[in-house]
Amino acid sequence: MADERVQPLFVFSLPRSGSTLLQRVLAAHEGIATVSEPWLLLPLLGPLRARMPHAGAWMPAAGDNLEDLAKLLPRGMADYRAVVRDAALALYRDAAPAGTRWFVDKSPPYYLIPEEVMATFEEARFIFLWRHPLSVVASIAETFTGGTWKPGDYVSSLFVGVDNLVQAARCADDRALSVRFEDLVNGDEPTWERVLDHVGVRFDPGALERFNSVRLEGRMGDPTGVRRYTALSTDPVEKWRDFVSNPVRRTWCRRYLRWLGEDRLDVMGYDLNALIAELAGTGQQRAGMGQDAVELGRALLRDVVKAQVIRPRPPTSFRYLLARSA
Repeated sequence: MADERVQPLFVFSLPRSGSTLLQRVLAAHEGIATVSEPWLLLPLLGPLRARMPHAGAWMPAAGDNLEDLAKLLPRGMADYRAVVRDAALALYRDAAPAGTRWFVDKSPPYYLIPEEVMATFEEARFIFLWRHPLSVVASIAETFTGGTWKPGDYVSSLFVGVDNLVQAARCADDRALSVRFEDLVNGDEPTWERVLDHVGVRFDPGALERFNSVRLEGRMGDPTGVRRYTALSTDPVEKWRDFVSNPVRRTWCRRYLRWLGEDRLDVMGYDLNALIAELAGTGQQRAGMGQDAVELGRALLRDVVKAQVIRPRPPTSFRYLLARSA
């Protein structure tokens, strides 16, 4: 059993944002432990949100029933949060080796509940990890759909998730730190020093090489980067350019950037005009454009059908892309 003073360090990010790299470098430092992806808090804190996309009919009912239970508790929902916090802290403590000060909970689905996590763990630290938005889009396609562009998929990540994370980051206090993947993967030591200083741990430059020996117990995590990159590499930073090479994808990506808008991107550490200029400057080819146009039509048709038969209407990529940016 580890020291009872173990506290959680939460990494908030979208999938495919480089969170596994950050997690492994952190865990290469003395006093920091982790497992692959616990997902522990998603079913416990998810019902506290009024709406969770694609959660099924049980989630709103669970929230209603929790509210009923909270009415019987001396401090209401604060008592529920306290029990969740104490249970999670006990599990983090018991899962960590002796001498652990911080336990890294890197669970990408927490992009659905960042504010609930922050409100529940008052002594924790939080890191918001951002990545070039089109890198995220491209990496999601490469990892989860075999490189095939599925413009109607991953609405929860690309739209709901980024909006939740931006809102949480806007309201965050000094317990939270924002950092960009591009700065980390460049091996920028001042950035890494800032990350470790956030939790009061002395940055060890050797961790930028030693992280390769960190083994993450668990089934989840980065299925490609761990195998492909055994050292810091800037190769992933520019890979998105090949993905957006035809006019159909470029048009969708341009609209996505405009949906993100200046305000969201500013919180994330990016400039809208610079990103649009980068997109315009990528090489262009027509290979695969026909198939992409078919996929785009299919996604639009599915969204139209969903809007007619599902109530309340679920979030869809086209509903977001046709909306005005924040």
